[in-house]
Amino acid sequence: MNDSIFAIVQNGTLSTHPGQVDGFLSKMWNGIGGWQIAITVLATLMAYDQFQYLYKKGSIAGPRFKIPFIGPFLQGINPKFEAYEAQWASGKISCVSIFHKFVVLVSDRDLARKTFTSHNFVKVCLVPMAELIMGANAWVFLDGRPHVEFRKGLVGLFTRRSLQSYLPIQEKVWSDYFQKFVAASEKNSGRPMEHMTHFREINCALSCRTFVGNYISDEAVKKIADDYYCITAALELVNIPLSLYIPYTKVWLGKRAADGVLAEFARCAAASKRDMAAGQQPVCIVDQWICSMIESQSYHDRLAAGEVDVEKPTVLVRQFSDAEIAQTMFTFLFASQDASSSATTWLFQITAQRPDVLDRVRQENLDVRGGDIDMPLSLEMLESMTYTNAVVKEVLRWRPPVIFVPYTCKKDFPITDTYTAPKGAMVIPSCWPALHDPEVYPQPQVFDPERWITGDASEKVKNWLVFGNGAHDCIARQYVQLTMTAMIGKASLEVDWVHHATERSEEIKVFATLFPMDKCPMVFTQRPRP
Repeated sequence: MNDSIFAIVQNGTLSTHPGQVDGFLSKMWNGIGGWQIAITVLATLMAYDQFQYLYKKGSIAGPRFKIPFIGPFLQGINPKFEAYEAQWASGKISCVSIFHKFVVLVSDRDLARKTFTSHNFVKVCLVPMAELIMGANAWVFLDGRPHVEFRKGLVGLFTRRSLQSYLPIQEKVWSDYFQKFVAASEKNSGRPMEHMTHFREINCALSCRTFVGNYISDEAVKKIADDYYCITAALELVNIPLSLYIPYTKVWLGKRAADGVLAEFARCAAASKRDMAAGQQPVCIVDQWICSMIESQSYHDRLAAGEVDVEKPTVLVRQFSDAEIAQTMFTFLFASQDASSSATTWLFQITAQRPDVLDRVRQENLDVRGGDIDMPLSLEMLESMTYTNAVVKEVLRWRPPVIFVPYTCKKDFPITDTYTAPKGAMVIPSCWPALHDPEVYPQPQVFDPERWITGDASEKVKNWLVFGNGAHDCIARQYVQLTMTAMIGKASLEVDWVHHATERSEEIKVFATLFPMDKCPMVFTQRPRP
């Protein structure tokens, strides 16, 4: 009876015995080689990868087909600015897919602003390796109310009074490093030398001294400046998956450099706590933050002791550990180092190329000091420098130090009525297109500080995405503007510099942010005192 299941087909058209079936399957299986299986599996995976990409892509701009598995990974290792421009020009929304990550690039101003403010749908991720390098619990990665509450405790570090207290230590850093620039040029016999590295070092020193004052040694500052190249490389948009665990890869080296910075900043936090508890005056950001902690703790202690009518501090903050303080200072360094180095490099190159601009900056800075170049700076002086501030703003517009900010979709994100980015996708709102919109900034490729004085550029707030937008915008936007203004103003009075242009001076190199391709060859000399 059982044989009939296999053997009987009416009219005798087919008769199959169980043994025949087993033999057929055995012969078929034995006839398939390992390569055939491998090729079949690979083809299936490639087809699935392609299907996933096309499904997520939908109707938006992007490559018609994905390079199997890796996508444009090889181009991402050495990114070209022209490729970014082409991507932005391809559509208001476009996409690529690299390995398993689907990436949506947003070039339209209004859609970029929407992304910045859609906190119910997206969260900051910066770059895929950022949480591994800085720590997943760093405040920049917090979302919703925890982020808001943490940020409230930091606002006091960038008030007018706080910014004024940082100026003395900043002026010393600038003067010291301007003299180093002159000495380096003299040592090089007055021949032009690349200054991108020097500008990175002065900004690292400026950040470290502003953040942790003199608690950090000159040697430690130099080491951080040197090692930060590894951190920058590790935090590029595209990196090899799992490279954190592969010795001597960019991410592996960057993680070790970051751990060294965190350890140094933790040591500085402990020293600041001792000094502030002893009643020393705050001179840096860590000092100001710890003073806020002491003030808040005193307020709570007095209430607990039964006192009434106790004046409440402007901002109440909890007590932060040395490690938490160090991690926060590291996020400040991350936010400032590459961006400020980029802006500084372009600022010095642009002013050297335009003697009329530099002359006006120098005269304005001399005027606000009443002819005394040794007069200490104040916030009022900086804010009164109309032209110098306009030059800085135009540099930030013309060569924005941050061209995009990556986010991750927490859930499906309807960017437009016709396209929804899938959960898990990376969505990257871009700043460059809004800052080079010819309808908002006439002749956007022309460097023109006057647009901020006699023009209406200052009114175009929707396009001013230099510092992002929404709850995660740059907390130190005023600090950045005033610091850059103070730096170039002080340099104009103390040193002269000549830019030796090459055919690649105006080409843009992408290294986390934007730099001149030739790394800004210059010569610095001492300027005679007036």
